[in-house]
Amino acid sequence: MPEPVLISLAAALAARSVVGLYKLVKDKFSDDPEATAVLEAAEGAAEDSTEVRELAARLSATETEDPEFAQRLRREWEQVSGNRAETGGVVNTVSGTVSGKVVQARDVHGNISF
Repeated sequence: MPEPVLISLAAALAARSVVGLYKLVKDKFSDDPEATAVLEAAEGAAEDSTEVRELAARLSATETEDPEFAQRLRREWEQVSGNRAETGGVVNTVSGTVSGKVVQARDVHGNISF
């Protein structure tokens, strides 16, 4: 059974919620049709699905075969998962070129106006 972190990572890949992470894995799997099929089969699948578990298992095997890839994968995951709030926590992040007004908040009771 893959590590829980690989299940979370596979779920993020399935949701394509982290573009850089998805590109890293897709590029790694590009020469392996079976691995590519596992990645594609997981697309849109729920975190507790068979497809996501199979993707996590494939990631685990690939990490074992290629320690350099494992380091890049874990580093990328740490960067993006560091911006996730635990239960009850708040993470507000704005990146890139921003123009206009931005509201960063957790619980808003009432209206917000500028």
